[in-house]
Formats: sequence, structure tokens, C-alpha cells
Amino acid sequence: MKTITRICFARHGETDWNAERRMQGHIDIPLNQHGETQAVLLAKSLKRAGHAFDYLYASDLQRAANTAKQVAEVLKLPVTIDAVFRERHVGVLQGLRLDEAPQAVPDVWQAHLARDIHHDLGGGESIERFHARANLALERIMHKHAGQSVMVVSHGGTLDMIYRIVTGQALDQERVAVVPNTSLNWITNDGQGWSIERWADTSHLDAVALDNVDI
Repeated sequence: MKTITRICFARHGETDWNAERRMQGHIDIPLNQHGETQAVLLAKSLKRAGHAFDYLYASDLQRAANTAKQVAEVLKLPVTIDAVFRERHVGVLQGLRLDEAPQAVPDVWQAHLARDIHHDLGGGESIERFHARANLALERIMHKHAGQSVMVVSHGGTLDMIYRIVTGQALDQERVAVVPNTSLNWITNDGQGWSIERWADTSHLDAVALDNVDI
């Protein structure tokens, strides 16, 4: 009989910088009012659906940690905070709106668009290093929680990288995974490898969630 390890990755709720199309990276931006509502809806939907998790993790950035706090209160689970689940550090792009970056730092912006996997975006984290960190996160969960069901509250860019790892999408290819705020993204491992179970589920939200503002 196969042992199945299941992870539900949730993206954090909306922030003002998401709404402004401003890149956050490691800058610690709080949830806005809409994001707080999304987090509550997420938590209630998990309880209503009867999802049982053995463990709950969250990134240490407050937009993820505070989303996880709502889930923890409803599901009566403690939250383990771990920086391994952080968003990518996007160097000098952090704090810039998507319409500002091409003029402010054109060379870095072009490297970002080209998905140069070795470029650190001016003191940030290269795609190559980010990929290694996401792999480490999955390895930690498999080592500690094989055969269990785990929930992780993380970030859009991080979940895009998880999607690439699971599906084998090349790191330098254009993004195909959509990761709306507080979406649920399920992956499983049967001992042979990871697979996507369900992705970008926002059926619990009353309003359309922002998507593709991943960093």
C-alpha cells in the first residue's frame, strides 16, 4: 500500500502592494482589509470542507503568517513559522510597481523578464537559488511528515516555483501557473514523486482574487 503525503499550499491574502501592482519580495507588507477578509473566508472554507491537517506552516513574512493565523484559530492548529517558505527576494525591484521598474532599472528588469536563472536582480535571490530553497522546503516536509497532510501558507512566486518543481517546467520558461490570493494549491507524493492534485482553487472567495502579482 502506497503512503501518500499531501500538501495544501495557500497563498497569503491581498496586500495594498498587491493591489498597486508593486513588487514586495522580502519587504514585510501587512494584509489589507480585503486580504484579512480573504483569510477569514479561507479558514472557514477549510473547516466547512472538513479538511484535517497534521501540521500547519507559514512563511515568516506577516502577510503569510497572519493569513495562517486565521486558519490556525479555526482549525485549532499551532502555526510553525519558517523562512524557507518566504517569497523570492527580488533585489532592487522590491518596492517598485510593475509600470515603474522598466524605467527605474531597465537592465535588471530585462533580466527579470528574460528569466535569467543566474541573475540576482541587484542583490536579491537568483532563480537558481530560489529553486534550491523551494526544493529544500519540499524535502523538509517529506522528511518530517511523510504520509501526513500538511498545510503551508506562502507566496505567489514561491508557489509558482513549487508548480515548476512538481510539473518539471523549466526555470527559464514563462510562467504558466496562476496563483490568486488565498488560493488553495494541492500536491501529493506517493513515494515516487510529486504530482498536482488541484491548483488555484478560489471557490471559497466571494470576489475575484488578484492573480499574477507574484512577488
